[in-house]
Amino acid sequence: MKKHLNTLFVTTQGAYLSKEGETVVVKIDNEIALLVPVHTLDGIVCFGQVSCSPYLMGFCAEKCVAISFLTENGSFLAKVQGPVSGNVLLRREQYRRADDLQGAAAIARAVVTGKLANCRTVLQRSLRDHADKIEADAVAQASQVLANSLRRLQSDYPLDVLRGIEGDAANSYFGVFDSLITCQKDAFAFRERNRRPPLDNVNCLLSFLYTIVMHDVRAALEAVGLDPAVGYLHRDRPGRYGLALDIMEEFRPFMADRLALSLINLCQVRGNGFSKKESGAVLMEDDTRKTVLVAYQKRKQDEVVHPFINERVTVGLLPYVQAMLLARHLRGDLDCYPPFIWK
Repeated sequence: MKKHLNTLFVTTQGAYLSKEGETVVVKIDNEIALLVPVHTLDGIVCFGQVSCSPYLMGFCAEKCVAISFLTENGSFLAKVQGPVSGNVLLRREQYRRADDLQGAAAIARAVVTGKLANCRTVLQRSLRDHADKIEADAVAQASQVLANSLRRLQSDYPLDVLRGIEGDAANSYFGVFDSLITCQKDAFAFRERNRRPPLDNVNCLLSFLYTIVMHDVRAALEAVGLDPAVGYLHRDRPGRYGLALDIMEEFRPFMADRLALSLINLCQVRGNGFSKKESGAVLMEDDTRKTVLVAYQKRKQDEVVHPFINERVTVGLLPYVQAMLLARHLRGDLDCYPPFIWK
């Protein structure tokens, strides 16, 4: 099993990263703010005006530590990484399976099953823990819609039908998402899912969390030699990482939605930690971003029992486990791809 390592998130504007021996040095205003041994890292994510020395980028590429550059608000810009691991035979099978619509639909069905099962668990846990604070009847009805959708997924539907089932279920799920918010209702009202740009505080928080989950999923796929751009549920589109989006669907409810709800309901983020521009776009303030990243990193240290391999693993390793299972399926070692289902 791969050792669980940390991701270094750098959000301070003007920070400069360089190499000193086997260590990553973070300087702010020419003063050393942080020293991190490279062997403790599996990735570095830089937000906004953060720069790196060429020597550090080359060193991290050699050590398989990817450096990602994002805008201050979390939109992906570029990535520096070393050679792709794995073998060409695995990637060729990945491409052949993507061209086989029946084979692609089988993997897509597993992905959607994992997503909807985990969305339903989010609703069921809210009913269990906060039935007196939420619109229990509406949430229970949405949970039943998801249960019905999961039963439909037991049939061999083509991709377009699978996407329709997923879309209808997602509408029901997000239709009651506002009910799951039990505190700070004025500052964190949720009406519908929107992005590019997010138009309210909840969507801003969700989009940011989805971005960093996407970073971890993409890194996991590359670590086992899969091409993150060629997916099954999400078809090829220039500039889109279809397979990373596929696998991320299983983790949105578990790693992002639940964390967003906890941050809001426990008042760890506040309404004044967001700002609204004249265009209507909502942006996250730097202090709030740091709070979210710390909470996300802490969440990755938690342990769960993986339902398929039946081993305790840290949450941060789950994308890597799923990437390995998908690779094993493509190689023919597993009859089907087993999605991660949270229990």
